[in-house]
Amino acid sequence: MAAGCTRRTTLLAAGALLASATLRHAAAADRPVVRAGILKFGTVSWELDTVRANGFDRQAGIELQLVELAGNPATQVALQAGGVDIIVSDWLWVSRMRSKGEALSFIPYSTAVGALVVPAQSAIAGIGDLRGKRIGVAGSPLDKSWLLLRALAADRHGLSLDRDAQPFFAAPPLLNSKIADGDLDAVLTFWPFAARLEAKGMRVTMTVTDMLEALGQPATVPSIGYVFREDWARANPAALAGFQAATSKAKTLLAESDAAWERLAPLMQAEDDATFRTLRDRYRDGIPRRWTEEERAGAAKLYALLARLGGRELVGDAPTIAPGTFWTGGA
Repeated sequence: MAAGCTRRTTLLAAGALLASATLRHAAAADRPVVRAGILKFGTVSWELDTVRANGFDRQAGIELQLVELAGNPATQVALQAGGVDIIVSDWLWVSRMRSKGEALSFIPYSTAVGALVVPAQSAIAGIGDLRGKRIGVAGSPLDKSWLLLRALAADRHGLSLDRDAQPFFAAPPLLNSKIADGDLDAVLTFWPFAARLEAKGMRVTMTVTDMLEALGQPATVPSIGYVFREDWARANPAALAGFQAATSKAKTLLAESDAAWERLAPLMQAEDDATFRTLRDRYRDGIPRRWTEEERAGAAKLYALLARLGGRELVGDAPTIAPGTFWTGGA
């Protein structure tokens, strides 16, 4: 008799699990799926992992799927090929693609940018002190931060950093290693890598936001954003609106709750508490506070400056930002 009861209990439990799974599958089938292309340890994964862990996607009526890719070029290829629905990139790239006939659009993700970092005891106090110095630059000679630094150096100090300093272009991790070893005098790098140097006691001499303000440019324009195909957005308005609602909730939670960051520690790869705190705080600093016509006009103004500084190599044949670069069709 006991064995019979056990078998019936097992069958009932199995039936309940199957019914629960079926209901979950049905519920998921009713929600549009949004596939986001991410880098496993990129800062975007912090926000989107928070969305999924807290069920913000389901609350917003969508099912968020994270597709891990090998690098930023891979995310762009995946978006263009239809392998994912949303990635993170900058609006310069979006505008350039639109100018080539590929209708992509942008909504804000972060205003966080890079910084010029020097060793704690460095005599470099400002841009005018960079003459003859070894400057590590993240990316290529067309990196936007480098173009702005060059423009400011020429405008304020009569310096041609290409000629009057020793620029060294490389990937951010290598630059962090070289300045730690004393092989570089300064590093101009992306904000997560600047934060790691700052946490180790190095000094931020000037942020890219400071450079923008000094050049009379808007400093609150989101530097990078969520990018998607316009035809997908128009065909799936509920999916895009749900994604915006879910990521907004994640941003709010990460802005207000220190506890929400604890579970993100493995993704952040912070080697110590100081790095963890600095990465958290710099992410929070970059949460966009406004996205109005004023910010979009500011981006168009900044585009014109970057087009002048970087030329066709940076922006292609379009001297002005392409219409439709910034999505205004929904929430």
